[in-house]
Amino acid sequence: MNILIADDHANVRRGLREILFDAFAGAHFSEAANGEEVLTELIKSRQDVLLLDINMPGRSGMEVLKDVRIIYPFLPVIMVSVQPESQYAARCLLAGAAAYINKNSASEELAPAIRNIMEHGTAIV
Repeated sequence: MNILIADDHANVRRGLREILFDAFAGAHFSEAANGEEVLTELIKSRQDVLLLDINMPGRSGMEVLKDVRIIYPFLPVIMVSVQPESQYAARCLLAGAAAYINKNSASEELAPAIRNIMEHGTAIV
């Protein structure tokens, strides 16, 4: 499994990778710090899932999500943010994200969401 983690903070990328490392043995992790790096990484290698922060420098995660939906329509994208679900979850899902995960609950929710997406095509089962 190839997982691309996109967040402008290196510590957050590292933390998300550590959360997923044990849950997905043998997974390969790529990283991006901004929207341009996301698109470059997607061109360089096939990804099975994209974790995309909403707030990044330059183009926001929401803007990048729009491009990803056009270029890679079947790539599952999980939006991650520190913002409460009530503020962004519905917007992300309507824009084509497979799930919205608050970074504060990522340690409990992220791996199960990825498993459900890979097995059932949705984070909610």
